[in-house]
Amino acid sequence: MSAGGWLQLSAGRGPAECAWVLARLLPKLIAEAGAAGLRCEVRAQQAGAQPGTLQSVLLACDGAAFPAFAARWCGSVQWIGHSPFRPQHKRRNWFIGIESVQPPQRHHWHAQELHMQTLRASGPGGQHVNKTDSAVRITHLPSGLSSVARAERSQARNRALALHKLAQQLDARSSEAAAHSVEARWRCHDRLQRGDAVRVFVGPEFRERD
Repeated sequence: MSAGGWLQLSAGRGPAECAWVLARLLPKLIAEAGAAGLRCEVRAQQAGAQPGTLQSVLLACDGAAFPAFAARWCGSVQWIGHSPFRPQHKRRNWFIGIESVQPPQRHHWHAQELHMQTLRASGPGGQHVNKTDSAVRITHLPSGLSSVARAERSQARNRALALHKLAQQLDARSSEAAAHSVEARWRCHDRLQRGDAVRVFVGPEFRERD
């Protein structure tokens, strides 16, 4: 994504109700982002302990309006309502946290970090494929990640495909690392401060309170 930024949504150390709130606020946030001209994509998420809940979400947003949009959401977000899991529970205030985070940098590797092996291709492709070492496995030595490509007859094309697949794996790992890093910060100290919410929603319809 060429412009914009990333948001981390977290239920922190809160109970299952907070993860339930997060799962229901996510589509509302994405819809508001779309109305602001942003395109959003979930890059990583962690399910909560209860079905239909989310412990954390890493959201990539593309568009020039991101700083203003993030400013309206970042901080503690409060929902006021009865617990969906414990109807008799007296608590009615539940909080999640939203933080703007730096997108992970795309990995640029050096040639010495890669180990390439040629393999005997197998499967569909005809006699030519089966008799040549056209398949390629590429291993990224620092991370131990590897990818194999054997769909093409050409070794050069398989090498390009394997590199592309390896880049996707490294990007996915970077996204997960960013999500875990922010999640750890939320868990280490209480960032979900009661009475200090930037947005407040009420009731099962999640109507925003002025």
